[in-house]
Amino acid sequence: MHSASSPAAPGKPRAVFLEWALLAVLATCWGASYTFIRVGVATIPPVTLIAARTLIAGLLLLAVLRLRGVQLPAEAAMWRRFMLQACLNSVMPFTLIAWAERSVDAGLATILNSTSPIFIFLLGLCIGGSERPTLRRLLGAGAGMAGICLIVGFEALHGLGHSLLAQLALVAAAVCYACAAMFGRVFKELDPMVPAAGSLLCGAALLLPASMAIDRPWTLAPSPASMLSVLALAVLSTALAFTIYFRLIRTLGPMSTAAQAYLRVPIGVAIGVVFLGEALAPTAWIGLACVMAGVVAMTMPQAKLLRRGRHFLRGF
Repeated sequence: MHSASSPAAPGKPRAVFLEWALLAVLATCWGASYTFIRVGVATIPPVTLIAARTLIAGLLLLAVLRLRGVQLPAEAAMWRRFMLQACLNSVMPFTLIAWAERSVDAGLATILNSTSPIFIFLLGLCIGGSERPTLRRLLGAGAGMAGICLIVGFEALHGLGHSLLAQLALVAAAVCYACAAMFGRVFKELDPMVPAAGSLLCGAALLLPASMAIDRPWTLAPSPASMLSVLALAVLSTALAFTIYFRLIRTLGPMSTAAQAYLRVPIGVAIGVVFLGEALAPTAWIGLACVMAGVVAMTMPQAKLLRRGRHFLRGF
């Protein structure tokens, strides 16, 4: 098994830019997933949709690892960790989101499922760890949530309270993502593609029997659009996204990586505007500024943030 190469020194501008660029790519992959899921569940039941998503993505990453000459670990303890990570980061949240999106509007789903940084902050207060929760990050989390509501439009909150179980499922998915980000630190010595492949294969092993028993997929007649959505979910929103995710957990840490939950909202809205002709809420630009401020507060090291602030003030 090959261990991951040491991350670039955070002080190097090029290295910092690369990590931020990867955070934006991750946000794009997961921001687009809501659209893919919405199209997919139209003709494919949620459990089967997520089983196909995890299986295709896991096999794709396994093939890439074989081409690179990287072996999956043989230790049973590591595979138990992969199984737990699969439950927290794919099996439970993916299925909950797919089930909820059958009855919850996309705007409200985006708001409720983007609360994971707040839960990571609360988990950090409870269990501690290498990333000490700070007031700056709490304010960043609050700014991000306010920005999401402004971008999507507060009218999306009018549906709050209806389809209550589906909305609670979306919040539960956000809690799962928060726990997964905290637990993902145990894989920091591995090549990022290894825990991504291992956890997805474990997820597929759990979901495939459930799909067979619940949905009997051989009786389904999915539309071409749903099948293409599953493929896009597997390749872009899962295989590629998970590889980037585990790298960023190692280089940026759980709290900063979770900032993509806010960043993916303006990206997802922009995808809807460009490709689906959707209209922006009137307050979207203010919301975008809030989101970006929140992401910066949650991802930039404290010392660098202070230097940038002093440099900005000297300009006046």
